[in-house]
Amino acid sequence: MRVNFTVNGRQQEADDVWEGESLLYVLRERLGLPGSKNACEQGECGSCTVRLDGVPVCSCLVAAGQVEGRDVVTVEGLADFAKQREAHGRGGACGTGGACGSQGVSTDEAKHWSARPSDRAGDSQTGEGTELSPIQQAFIDAGAVQCGFCTPGLLVQADALLESNADPSDQDIREALSGNLCRCTGYEKILDAVRLAAARQGEAV
Repeated sequence: MRVNFTVNGRQQEADDVWEGESLLYVLRERLGLPGSKNACEQGECGSCTVRLDGVPVCSCLVAAGQVEGRDVVTVEGLADFAKQREAHGRGGACGTGGACGSQGVSTDEAKHWSARPSDRAGDSQTGEGTELSPIQQAFIDAGAVQCGFCTPGLLVQADALLESNADPSDQDIREALSGNLCRCTGYEKILDAVRLAAARQGEAV
């Protein structure tokens, strides 16, 4: 079958997709976007996390046919996704700069924040040459990256957390990232990175 959907702000078409093929396979093998990692293939490790219509999902568990006409943002498009979100405001209660309510933002609002191709240097699809998003920069500055295999999923999930909760507690961070496994670290640097991104986000408001 043929699947048409948007990835990082660009309309994409995947041909000859078989009915059991996952979104993760399509992204990596058909569209050349290797950021989402293929590890457990059971939705247990979180390394393949992407945003589907604004909601974080394990792309290994999403059938490719399910994304027909929908919007996907991978780690490669995270920086532009964050810029679009800033340009359109944080949405709902987040517009005041305080922590969002428990409901965060709606899926419809998140859809409007999908990455868009820009006129500046850099590739909005692959992420090459683009300025990093706040959470990406925080991961670097806090030393939260080691082998990097789990990092894309952690970045996507952490970005979603900070979108819905601008001032998360340590418990909020731990709960949000509980589905993302890392075998290199003790997680403390990852927590530091999310705290740093949240602090910088608060200062920017």
